[in-house]
Amino acid sequence: MLRFLYFFAFMPFLLLSCAAPEASTEEPSGPNTEESKVPAYELPPLLQTPAGTSIETEEDWAASRKRILQLFRDEVYGHVPGTADSVSLETSEEDATALGGTAIRKQWKLTVWKQGNQHSMDVLLYLPNSSSDPVPLFLGMNFYGNHTVHEDPAIWMTGSWVRNNEEFGIEENKATEASRGVHASRWAIEQIIQRGYGVATIYYGDVVPDVADCFGQGIFPLFYREGQQPTATEWGAIAAWAWSLSRILDVLEDDPAIDSDRVAVLGHSRLGKTALWAGAEDSRFAMVISNNSGCGGAALSRREFGETVKAINDRFPHWFNDRFPAYNDRVGDLPLDQHMLISLMAPRPVYVASASEDLWADPKGEFLSASLASPVYALFGKEGLSQSDMPSPDQPINSGHIGYHLRTGKHDLTAYDWQQYMDFADQWMR
Repeated sequence: MLRFLYFFAFMPFLLLSCAAPEASTEEPSGPNTEESKVPAYELPPLLQTPAGTSIETEEDWAASRKRILQLFRDEVYGHVPGTADSVSLETSEEDATALGGTAIRKQWKLTVWKQGNQHSMDVLLYLPNSSSDPVPLFLGMNFYGNHTVHEDPAIWMTGSWVRNNEEFGIEENKATEASRGVHASRWAIEQIIQRGYGVATIYYGDVVPDVADCFGQGIFPLFYREGQQPTATEWGAIAAWAWSLSRILDVLEDDPAIDSDRVAVLGHSRLGKTALWAGAEDSRFAMVISNNSGCGGAALSRREFGETVKAINDRFPHWFNDRFPAYNDRVGDLPLDQHMLISLMAPRPVYVASASEDLWADPKGEFLSASLASPVYALFGKEGLSQSDMPSPDQPINSGHIGYHLRTGKHDLTAYDWQQYMDFADQWMR
């Protein structure tokens, strides 16, 4: 289904010069993956109001943060059109001897209610059973169902729509036993438990299916009449996925085994974009982790390196709101860029990770966003990214409140990445 696209006039705004290679005069034949072809660009100033006033204190930033958050809602991710009437939780399964006796496994049925209608989602948790105190926890979404994050045969298999994948034995958009544990390498659950953390996950398709005509499916019908579509400034799928992560945090606050003040939200790829937006919208998340999130996530849009605003909106028109595609061919008119998204996490710790072969996600653009957000942390007396030069592969930067690493390899979430995230969490969530 198509959504209306509204074109609009842009207010003038001040720009901050940012060094970039000279623009190429050659007509691109495909996605740009060469630094020499990155266009010259200017970034909106981070510590300056539209009127030109400098932002110099925490109090100044509080007002500016509200303005920037509103801009991202208006122009990129969209507004949530209301609140749920209630969120209920049923603990449908619990085993204190999971993973060979090292963990407690819980499976929840989370139901969102609005206007007499409901939508349910399955939440999987593993907690270390060696701790008598509430534990910190990593929360993130998965791509093919909770049953894919570990080979544990007791994990419920999703009955929701799943993207077909011949390698995983998924046909006709339905999960099968062949897909059990296929993404276990992305979750490192045993290692997380051994480090004293819990981990919770939800299948993103339980919330909203990742298809262009998703607006009549998942949680969307709770907020709209039959046949009604979101307006141009209302949410797309990424904002819906992020909103559901906050609903999980709502119920985590009621579990005495979990320290809900120490929950890190994490995501890979499109779900890395989701984690960043969840962290921006909900300051209860104690730490935010973006893994290979690229365009619309951590990477600067104006670099037009790898995936571009136009490419992402053409391929995935349901991810963002209907104002965002207006910038497809004039990204320089955006009144914001992704370093401003990273800044919305301040003063909370945030970690951005890239992969050396993942040029589509623009590793340098991700690093620059992390670096350029650092001045906001200084307003709070905290160090942001502690290194100004992009590091070599496998040389993590993690001493400040903004962490970054460039992992050798491809677009993926690996045990190496998890090692860095747990090391970072040890500093700021213990």
